[in-house]
Amino acid sequence: MDISVHRPGELSAADRAAWTAMQSKAHLHGAPELANPFLSPEFTLAMGRYRRGVRVAVVREEGGEPAAFFPHHRSATGVGRAIGLGVSDSQGLVHRPGFAWDARELLRACGLAVWEFDHLAQGQRPFEAGVAGSFPSPVIDTQDGYEVYLAHLRKNSPRFLKSTLAKERKLLRSVGELTYVHDERDPAALRTLMRWKSAQYRRTGRSDRFTQPWIVGLVRHLFHTRSPSFSGLLSVLYADGRPIAAHFGPRSERIMCCWFPAYDPEFAKFSPGLLLHLRIAEAAAAGGIAYIDLGRGQKQYKDSLKTREIMVSEGWVMRHHPVALGHWAHRAPARALRNTVVERPELFAPADKLLKRIGELRSER
Repeated sequence: MDISVHRPGELSAADRAAWTAMQSKAHLHGAPELANPFLSPEFTLAMGRYRRGVRVAVVREEGGEPAAFFPHHRSATGVGRAIGLGVSDSQGLVHRPGFAWDARELLRACGLAVWEFDHLAQGQRPFEAGVAGSFPSPVIDTQDGYEVYLAHLRKNSPRFLKSTLAKERKLLRSVGELTYVHDERDPAALRTLMRWKSAQYRRTGRSDRFTQPWIVGLVRHLFHTRSPSFSGLLSVLYADGRPIAAHFGPRSERIMCCWFPAYDPEFAKFSPGLLLHLRIAEAAAAGGIAYIDLGRGQKQYKDSLKTREIMVSEGWVMRHHPVALGHWAHRAPARALRNTVVERPELFAPADKLLKRIGELRSER
């Protein structure tokens, strides 16, 4: 393999166009997951603005044409991580049809002793030897239209759909007209969403991601990123002119990702977040989106909304190197403990209750 490693801003316009073309045609070659917006050049370029060590390996065929792009983080000691590890919902190597690669050879060319991932996309076989666990990521199929999706909900989640639509009618009677904006361009609405999300993190005892300047900068940057192949999409549901629920996430030509949803707790009894998701699905279907990725994680609302699941994996690809062994020894026990708690209801329920109690104590201060 002819492999060169670059900072994101060093990629030529031709290379970025080739990368986008691979994503655009991926579904035609049986690899629709490669079209995920988290695997796009735009997301990698944005990450390069706010995080150090972002690199892209370009694998070229004879004649110099790109065959694959491998975005990654690299530390000074050779520890590699997936782009946006912890916030990105799809990771891996974007490649032309039929391309095969050697994982350790790729790492060696990138100067990496180890590469860690937590949302490895399906079909990344050379990386699968390092998979420590695989997890479902629910999706909403919208390619066949919104009415087909509603028919699926009536058949598979009838109680959920009936209850949600009843709450919508109550909201209309109690508050007033509902208005949905699929692509809201007002920055004030984005600030409102981040404020709601921060409060939700604190309320549930989770770490507030919006206390990290790089995440705030990344979200704001993606909000202003717009092209036919990628956009940061802010969707807002208004009741009588007042925002009651919002979501921000990236979308590519064919895939939209659920990233930061939140709502005004004052309207919680009306389930505004669920109403928003239904509006998003309707607009996505009308806009030619094939599916909405709801993201890895067990949530009741995801089970109710989903039409199927795709699988994502976490783990490490390692070379025979002391840095790789040290990184694995440091990270593996914590990941194993977290996954054990999340996957076992008898452990997750009390842990979740404890986190919420911590959140209540925070709020009382």
